[in-house]
Amino acid sequence: MSRIRTGPSPAPPSGDGPALAPPRVREDGRTRLSRAAQDTLVGALIAAGALASVVLFLTTTYFVILCLIGIGFLALPHLTTAVRWVCDLNRRAAARSGVPVERPYRPEPEEIERDIVGWVRRCKWILADPATWRDLLWLFLNSAVGLLLGSAPAALLYYAGEGLVLACGLWRPVAADGVGRWYAFITVDSWTAALAAALAALVVFAGWVHLSPWILKGYAYFVLFLLGPTQRARLSSRVRHLSETRSGALDIQAAELRRIERDLHDGAQARLVSLGLTLGAVDRQLDRNTDEARRLLHDARSSSVQALRELRGLVRGIHPPVLAERGLADAVRALGLASPLPVNVTAVLPGKLPDPVESAIYFSVSELLTNALKHADARRVEVDLRHADGALHGLVTDDGRGGAEMSAGSGLEGIRRRLASFDGVLEINSPPGGPTVMKMELPCALSSPKTSSS
Repeated sequence: MSRIRTGPSPAPPSGDGPALAPPRVREDGRTRLSRAAQDTLVGALIAAGALASVVLFLTTTYFVILCLIGIGFLALPHLTTAVRWVCDLNRRAAARSGVPVERPYRPEPEEIERDIVGWVRRCKWILADPATWRDLLWLFLNSAVGLLLGSAPAALLYYAGEGLVLACGLWRPVAADGVGRWYAFITVDSWTAALAAALAALVVFAGWVHLSPWILKGYAYFVLFLLGPTQRARLSSRVRHLSETRSGALDIQAAELRRIERDLHDGAQARLVSLGLTLGAVDRQLDRNTDEARRLLHDARSSSVQALRELRGLVRGIHPPVLAERGLADAVRALGLASPLPVNVTAVLPGKLPDPVESAIYFSVSELLTNALKHADARRVEVDLRHADGALHGLVTDDGRGGAEMSAGSGLEGIRRRLASFDGVLEINSPPGGPTVMKMELPCALSSPKTSSS
């Protein structure tokens, strides 16, 4: 059974809007406080990493210099692994602040020998990558920038706490010798000054709550500036991606042609040959044995029907007629109806997609539904298709056992290569125990609006 939805259900109207406002404010306050506390912890880790940056910078620079006499090649790959691990941690911290940073490194050469020659080749690959030198520059600057910005949220929180502690009465023993404690341009030597210090501490505390995310966002842009890919690196990566996808598209096309040839040879072609032989036998038996000729004609008719059915199946495997007749939305709904699993299909496609894109998504969804049935032991599948921001977004979710991985030769790898031919991507989120979420994205444009059945 397939349940079909055309969009999200609207939220029910509420007549108690003003009465619900205070709980939302309190929730926002708790969220900001929790966010500031998390940012303070992350900032402390960044500051600690800044101290480690000094050690990594000095050690890596030392062995890079030793590469001039050959000794540094022994430790350079291990140090590079450590440096890139630290850089990746900071990229993750930047992404947490809403600034995603891609890895700019060149792909490692294939088939590196496991001997001294391969080791030297790996070192040359590391030293020839501009991102390696940008990592070193970041390590050097991060020892100051990371320490300053990372420790800033903790410093604000500490300073706010110090003012509140002073205002609670700690100023009295401090001011016993006649000299009060200086806090935020206030000499705390009386209860009046203590109250002023408490107000200043609350201002600092509010600054900590509101400024901590912005401080880490500023650090995230610093990470993006040095650890993100340059325009030249993006262009090189784009060229490599197009070369790989072109090769993948050619491989897919060649495999499809071999499949068609094999299906024709083993299926329809063999039946047509058999049909010809049967008709020849009919011609010989027509005057001598009409009953045998009639039986052979019946067999010939059955063979022709079977050959026609196989040819239709072959055409359906190339470009299903339902795609041409009814479009992608209804074609996917037909897949859901044909599946033994309950499939809930949501399709929001106000126009027609290019035929190759429709075919790629159709076969990808078909493969994912098959995987959910055969491998995931799923009981239910959700399919969501919608076009937004110049791309087709597809989401296939099942409640199976999870643990799906993209390995060489697997169906998921085939889907990834199929989508990559259109500059698309396949993202997998499948923790053990489920659920499994497959996200597909293909850049494409919609043509004239198309009305499909609901």
